[in-house]
Amino acid sequence: MTAPSKRAPFRPRGVYRNYRSIATRWMDNDAYGHVNNTVYYSWFDTAVNAYLVGAGVLDVMGGAEIALVVETGCRYARPIAFPETVEAGIRTTHIGTSSVCYEVGLFLAGAREPAAEGFFVHVLVDRNTRRPTPFPLAWRTALSAIAA
Repeated sequence: MTAPSKRAPFRPRGVYRNYRSIATRWMDNDAYGHVNNTVYYSWFDTAVNAYLVGAGVLDVMGGAEIALVVETGCRYARPIAFPETVEAGIRTTHIGTSSVCYEVGLFLAGAREPAAEGFFVHVLVDRNTRRPTPFPLAWRTALSAIAA
């Protein structure tokens, strides 16, 4: 049996390229008095998709292509609880033909160090066939604008 490797340090606020403020809700807290871990994943989804909609590349209701989550992960540094505000920072770390990896940092309002950080992988697919499709130029431009 080998000893666990040392945990990599958390990334500071300055590495992320786009931010979205998200208010916690009373229902986000669990029986232990802090936000349940599943809520962090919804914040990842909210931050990434809000950026894509705001950049004009994702049309959730009628676009020819949609982005599906194929992998995600999170590690936690400190608890978050209602009624705190979360500032979700995102950046892209890999842009492939039809897939993109985002890193996401969740910060309490004004904090320099994250409460949690994770990653989120999208694959762009044709809305009807659900088969991967290459990123159009507008998507590449929007994803490159927040590249690490």
